[in-house]
Amino acid sequence: MIRSALFAAALALAACTPAQEAKEEAAPVANNSVPAPTPNDVAVRITQEQNGQTVNVGVNQRFAIELVGVPTAGYVWAPATVPAFITRAGEASGNTTQAQSQPRFTGGNHWEVTILTATAAGTGEIVMEQRRPWETNEPANQTFRITIHAQ
Repeated sequence: MIRSALFAAALALAACTPAQEAKEEAAPVANNSVPAPTPNDVAVRITQEQNGQTVNVGVNQRFAIELVGVPTAGYVWAPATVPAFITRAGEASGNTTQAQSQPRFTGGNHWEVTILTATAAGTGEIVMEQRRPWETNEPANQTFRITIHAQ
């Protein structure tokens, strides 16, 4: 009796394996990455890999901070600290993969691009925080820091 039950369980598991493998093989094709939707007139693009670094920009030059967020779960990137010589000049958002453009696709990460302009010379740190805006007493989920040197 036990042998029959084990044999039936083994058959059931073996029957499920090919469908799972096919699903895994299809994932890389559907996950082609999409670049951040930063406008063409932005001179300097700052990415997650530059966290903690110093970036040089020109005075009156537009620059962008390109971060990946999870707005579908409520987590959004927003400036927590911005030096006085820098002003916000816009924002953009969009898909991070081609699969997100397909019908019935839900959730996933999205690009969150903050566009800024250095209006005067100076050096200062921009701190971006990823959080749910309604959770005001909670710490940031992630923090991104970049020092801007405008000349």
